[in-house]
Amino acid sequence: MTEVLDKPELSQDENGDAAAQAARRPAQQPQPIEADDSQAIATYTNFCRVTGTPEELIVDFGLNAQGAAIPTQPIKLTQRVVMNYYTAKRLLGALQMSIARHEQAFGVLETNVQKRVAPQPR
Repeated sequence: MTEVLDKPELSQDENGDAAAQAARRPAQQPQPIEADDSQAIATYTNFCRVTGTPEELIVDFGLNAQGAAIPTQPIKLTQRVVMNYYTAKRLLGALQMSIARHEQAFGVLETNVQKRVAPQPR
């Protein structure tokens, strides 16, 4: 779920002190944003490619069915997400927070495949 914090506009109080007025105001709680995911299409990916332009970030997703760290055949890209850099930065923060929670509960995620694969005993 995505949460957004909106900061209300500060107006000056009788003495012209906007900071004092803000200090007296109770802290604002994050407001959840309702989202309708009834039309969302779920897809699995184990490969992504990130490219971009000065205005947008392009993230392509696909499936590496070969199972090899370095595939010998081209990976078929099936989904593309294009977003501006502000949205990408918010996504980055959400992903970092989610991964940190996962690692806290289940241990560090090793992204190097060679380190994850244990040699088979003979």
